[in-house]
Amino acid sequence: MAVAYLDHAASTPMHPEVVDAMAGFFEGCYANPTGAHRMARDARRATDDARDILAEALGARPGEIVFCGSGTEADNLAIFGAAASGAVVCSAVEHPAVLRPVEQLGGRIVGVDRDGMLDLEALAAALDGDVRLVSVMLANNETGVVWSLEEVAEVMARHAPGALLHTDAVQAFPWLDVANRAAPADLVSVSAHKFGGPKGVGALVVRDGVELQAQIVGGGQEAERRGGTPNVAGIVGMGRAAQVTVARRAEVVERVGGLRDRLADGLRDADGGVTESGVQPASGTGAPVDRSAKVAGSCHLCFEGVESEALLFLAERDGVYASAASSCASGAEHPSHVLAAMGYPRSLARGSLRLSLGAASSEADVETALAVLPPAIAQLRRAVA
Repeated sequence: MAVAYLDHAASTPMHPEVVDAMAGFFEGCYANPTGAHRMARDARRATDDARDILAEALGARPGEIVFCGSGTEADNLAIFGAAASGAVVCSAVEHPAVLRPVEQLGGRIVGVDRDGMLDLEALAAALDGDVRLVSVMLANNETGVVWSLEEVAEVMARHAPGALLHTDAVQAFPWLDVANRAAPADLVSVSAHKFGGPKGVGALVVRDGVELQAQIVGGGQEAERRGGTPNVAGIVGMGRAAQVTVARRAEVVERVGGLRDRLADGLRDADGGVTESGVQPASGTGAPVDRSAKVAGSCHLCFEGVESEALLFLAERDGVYASAASSCASGAEHPSHVLAAMGYPRSLARGSLRLSLGAASSEADVETALAVLPPAIAQLRRAVA
């Protein structure tokens, strides 16, 4: 049975070059890079090389890169590490790795509109001289909607000029020039397994001059900002994955964007009860849907009268692997907090389907999904008719 993997927003397959780059650090160079002997120095050199690569890809200096155990840890470090001296603010559609810490700190939550765009007036109203940190994602992990950090920074400059700006760029890096798009941010989070690297390694850009309180202490690694023995193989893999991603990004965005459009248009044509998030409607008969506000790999749809859990079961049975929302929310009893913040009624949000493509996606994946999903949706509709 052909399998169409359409869950790249949850995790991507590793690039072959990444696997090759990591291999030597499982056997030939397994030393702790904080040591003094030759093998330790080799391991340290490899992590430094990866740091240089990632810094260039993110528009940072090597000394501004803090390697972490995941994108979640990077987000947590940014928020808890910077929030000791003031209030924190985030959007209502952030990944739980941001939203939960802000809630735990008693922070302020800013809403979005029906299209998933940040309400800049509400942001302005939430800001004052007490705010220490504002955290807004660059690209949403469910809908794929992209925000302008320049606009956010302009609002902050007027209403909270002393605050830091953090962005979760985990979903953005495969698709966007993060070095340019995240330039206004003081803190930037990324995660290797979202762009062809290994799981278990992430990074946080901490711009020079930003004071950050370490959350994992002991050992003094990462310039005292994150203690713990470095994951050398993972860091090497992350660096190589970033290098491959940047080199191929333009080609991948163009190719995958076409595949995404074919998939989304095919599902819209096959079903009259579908709502696609984060898009502008066609301006006239035969005009294409405007998906320019989304990353190229995002196809997020809601099917009226369909339960996403049942749809995912039927899809997997026939070889289509997808998700209903953020992978962190899989199996959750309640519909997506992102769709709730966008004002989607519960009846529609319960039928959400996140089909996310990546660099490894193919025409065959799209054709398989278009052959499997419309009959499955029709079957579920008949069952409740």
